[in-house]
Amino acid sequence: MPSIRDPEVKILATFSQELQPDYMTPDDASWQGSPFDWIRAKPSRQKGAIGEKLVSGWLACKGFDIARSPDAEADRLIGGKRAEIKMSMLWKTGSYRFQQLRDQNYEFAVCLGIGPFDAHCWILPKRAILESWACGAEGMGSQHGGSGGRDTAWLSVKPHRVPAWLNEWGGNLSSAVQLISRITGQKPLG
Repeated sequence: MPSIRDPEVKILATFSQELQPDYMTPDDASWQGSPFDWIRAKPSRQKGAIGEKLVSGWLACKGFDIARSPDAEADRLIGGKRAEIKMSMLWKTGSYRFQQLRDQNYEFAVCLGIGPFDAHCWILPKRAILESWACGAEGMGSQHGGSGGRDTAWLSVKPHRVPAWLNEWGGNLSSAVQLISRITGQKPLG
């Protein structure tokens, strides 16, 4: 890691560090020291790519076969099954918002929620996404065009107040691994 050599820059950096607490929002403070904080400043498209890599690395460590999807209809092949990967950082409202859920060629979606020092994960079969969206299940909504929009949905979840319909689809990382195992037929490591 580079260090500051110029004594004048060191003085300026010291004042910057002293001012920082005065300008931090409660949300900034909650992320301080988090191993995931660096992701928050990245643009949305980059966050999506980071989410795909985080899920791929995590599941590879658990022993699942991971490959890139041969087309843009899914993000990865997990145990040979087509998967869409969505990641959300915890919003200031205390919710995750998984965006751009569409009716594409995938079997299930991995919805990874990242908080400052915790993570949540739901493994949603595509049919569960489409059915919950169609019936207006709690947390599901149309992303574009208001309630009449039908091309793109989002899922909003407060991790400590999860809608009942989501309970069977995970919540923590361990239950997500078990659901992926059931879907793919692959047994996770450890």
